[in-house]
Amino acid sequence: MKKQAVAAVLSVVLGASVLAQSVTVEFWHTFGDPKRGNWIQQKADAFNKANPNIKVMPVFKGSYPDILQAATLASRQGKPPALVQMYEIGSQFALDSGIFQPVGGIGTLDTSDYIKPVLNYYTINGKVNSIPFNSSSPVLYFNKDLMKKAGLDPKLPPTTFESLMDDCAKIAAANLGVKCFGVSLNGWFFEQWMAEQGAPLANNGNGRMGRATEVLLTSAPAKRIFTWLKTMNDKGYYTYTGKFEDWDGSDAIFTSGKDVFHITSTADIVNISDAAKQTGFEMGVSVLPIPNGVKRNGVVIGGASLWVSKGIPQAEAEAARDFALYLTGTENMAEWHKLTGYYPVRNSSITLLRKQGWLAQNPMQLVAFNQLLRTEPNEATAGALIGPFQQVRRIVEEALQKVFSGTSVDAALSEAKTKADAALKEYNASVK
Repeated sequence: MKKQAVAAVLSVVLGASVLAQSVTVEFWHTFGDPKRGNWIQQKADAFNKANPNIKVMPVFKGSYPDILQAATLASRQGKPPALVQMYEIGSQFALDSGIFQPVGGIGTLDTSDYIKPVLNYYTINGKVNSIPFNSSSPVLYFNKDLMKKAGLDPKLPPTTFESLMDDCAKIAAANLGVKCFGVSLNGWFFEQWMAEQGAPLANNGNGRMGRATEVLLTSAPAKRIFTWLKTMNDKGYYTYTGKFEDWDGSDAIFTSGKDVFHITSTADIVNISDAAKQTGFEMGVSVLPIPNGVKRNGVVIGGASLWVSKGIPQAEAEAARDFALYLTGTENMAEWHKLTGYYPVRNSSITLLRKQGWLAQNPMQLVAFNQLLRTEPNEATAGALIGPFQQVRRIVEEALQKVFSGTSVDAALSEAKTKADAALKEYNASVK
């Protein structure tokens, strides 16, 4: 009876034109680990069983940059995969590549249930280009035990740059033998702090009112971020591994009890919580700290979405779209969240998690949800559309590392802006 119900639900998702034809949907994704990779395969198997005329074939294709390169090559060879998982900063490149079609243009698509700040990122020029899948944002993690030893109240974690710095002074005075604060040297966090201040990263409405031609790295909000991080480093409060984008290394500093505060993705709540328990300390989660006196504007969604390739038969495109809708359905997203820590991308999934008592039992996840749901939908939180985004991100990271080595904030950001604008100019010229 239960199997029949599942089949019925799946069939409702599908269009009659798709069901009438036998199609294969090759789905390229980036999850090579057993936990997430097996979950995707299980969902494909369930979808295929309920829809015998469709065969979804999940294929692990490496990292986000790897999958974008592979999809581009496959399209040029006339063998594009039907469905591709693409990271958020690849959106402009994906649009410019010409190898994908807006999913909103494949028949009728109801996206009203998707969380607005999430869908906002992938809505460009009024079109929904892809289906949100694995989504996350940053939060503050803190070691409650070390806070208590420093005379701090774990019920009052810092929510601003200044209060975090004040807490760091108390931690240093307590001589606990640990660092105060850690975050991976990653441009993603810089982008988040720009959004929280309501500041676009690029001109022309963050690249959403027109193609971005300038990266706004010398703005007051950008300088505010760099100045704070420089001060934290100069005072000896900040720690990182010395590597760019070293997520795991930065997490390890925190989970081994070597720093008190740590900023990283909401997608890591489950894993970091488990690691903290193994180390033997109690962990908490709070909102991303922002500058004093700044109205909290919200975060930019991170993660990836599902894009449908161009140049494939209509039946295949519809089947790819329908599998994407099934994969991100209410129950699947609630299950995905419990398994991985990624946000469920549907409002109905959050409602389901509340009914199940999950959020009451997992208050750290509730903090993350509320931060996302309170995000103001505007050009800053929609995220920047920049063609060479990965290159620009690395330029920002290199600038921050120079600041840590003694370069002034103004000089580092001025040089970074020159480099980023040049990269953007070269990219824009290549796609005209």
